[in-house]
Amino acid sequence: VQLQASGGGLVQAGGSLRLSCAASGRTFSSYAMGWFRQAPGKERELVAAISSGGSTYYADPVKGRFTISRDNAKNTVYLQMNSLKPEDTAVYYCAAGRAATYNVNGYAYWGQGTQVTVSS
Repeated sequence: VQLQASGGGLVQAGGSLRLSCAASGRTFSSYAMGWFRQAPGKERELVAAISSGGSTYYADPVKGRFTISRDNAKNTVYLQMNSLKPEDTAVYYCAAGRAATYNVNGYAYWGQGTQVTVSS
C-alpha cells in the first residue's frame, strides 16, 4: 500500500483544514487507517483512527474538533480539522494497518507527511 497525504497548509487559529490521504491498491477497504502528527521535539502521536468497519477513535485533545472519515470507493481517508489551535501545529502523517490502534508500531504503511501550521 502506498499512501499520499495532502491538504496541509497555514491557517489562523479557529480556522479549518481538510487533509486527504490517497491510497494505492485494491485492498484499501480492509485496512484500518490512522492520522498521526509529530511536532518538533515530540514523539509521533495518534490523532484519529478509523477501522475497516468504520469505527472511529480520537485522541482527547482533538475530540469534538476533528473528524476522520473514509471513502473506500476512492481509496481515500480524510481528516477534517475545525477550530484549529496553535498547538495543532505539526507534520501530519497518514498510516495503514491491520487494526485501529494508538500504537505507532501497529501501522505498516506510512505516507510522506503534510505540514499543518496554525498561527495565533
